[in-house]
Amino acid sequence: MRSVASGVVGVGYTDISPNSGRSTLQLATEAAQAALADAGMTAADVDGLVTYHLDDSDPALGLAQSLGLDDPGVMVDWSDGGGNLACGVVGLADAAIRAGMAHTVIVYRSLNGRSGRRLGGMGQGVDTTGVRQFMTPAGWTTYPEMIAMWARRHMEVYGTTPEHLGTIAVKSRAHAKDNPRAQKREPITLDDYFASPLICDPFRLYDICLESDGACAVVVTAMDRARDTAKPPVGVLAAAHGGTGSGPGADLADVLGMGDLARNFGYAVRDRLYGMAGVTAADLDFAEIYDCFTASVILQLEGFGIVGPGEAGPYVAGDDTFSLGSKLPINTHGGLLSEGYLHGLNHVTEAVLQLRGECGPRQVPDAELALVTAGAMATGSALVLGRV
Repeated sequence: MRSVASGVVGVGYTDISPNSGRSTLQLATEAAQAALADAGMTAADVDGLVTYHLDDSDPALGLAQSLGLDDPGVMVDWSDGGGNLACGVVGLADAAIRAGMAHTVIVYRSLNGRSGRRLGGMGQGVDTTGVRQFMTPAGWTTYPEMIAMWARRHMEVYGTTPEHLGTIAVKSRAHAKDNPRAQKREPITLDDYFASPLICDPFRLYDICLESDGACAVVVTAMDRARDTAKPPVGVLAAAHGGTGSGPGADLADVLGMGDLARNFGYAVRDRLYGMAGVTAADLDFAEIYDCFTASVILQLEGFGIVGPGEAGPYVAGDDTFSLGSKLPINTHGGLLSEGYLHGLNHVTEAVLQLRGECGPRQVPDAELALVTAGAMATGSALVLGRV
């Protein structure tokens, strides 16, 4: 178990919508300013910026200029960064603080994912270079096509059913109804799920995350500063990034780089993550699981040791699982399926708000320890956050 060097002391959001009417820089600035205000800090306190994107957002330099930062010591643009980095970027901020390169870092994600550049769009032409020369002819050009293969394999190996996937969508939406930020709050039923269009077998409409415009940000600061901020710090107890791939963009090569498609990156990083925090899966009070698709929740519940291989489908379908009031509430804000797709950083922000006890009717009682994950296939990242 390592010492706690940093804490999240501020959280900021814009509205989440299908059409923001603002640039990604405006959105990033709004979220960053809101996070600073939440922490009781100003831009003058900041000496680091970290973001990730897929060339669909403004780089850290743009936000530095917008906030009026004077020569920040750390500026990280992870520009080949999918959802597998949503926890890794917080880990980078923590590492920079541990190394003495920065004291206070804003981590943010900003995108116009519906009104602007849509993830997986083919408007720029189909890539047939590198590993894509094998994937594209097989029809693996967007994430629904790729992750549907993971889902189908899990069904074949373990007997996971469409009802199991649909239950995740239904329970996530039930959480979103009590979340005023959520893009989709109206309840759905399993009948609604099965009546929705089949998009890419086995995925139906409600299996797939929303397309969203918006931004969110967190302020991570050294613990010696965190004690004096406006809100109590939430400690970064552990951060891990890795898996079976060959780098941050390896999700695109996962079909060639992973031997067992019924597993994902959680199996590779969980021992390192829990060991760093000095906890086990049984110690968790709630989890924010990256849910770009319902099936990614199934894979990660098993990968992070919450249940055993093949047990996640029946687990989520149980009457006393997943939901608020159960032993382990999952995706308490509605997740990417219902709150909105801010590329996973909104899982981190929700975990912080839960650990501060600020979530109103969707609050997890006495929450002290959270798992947050990011990624769907062979590579990803994760955090253990906790009260300190």
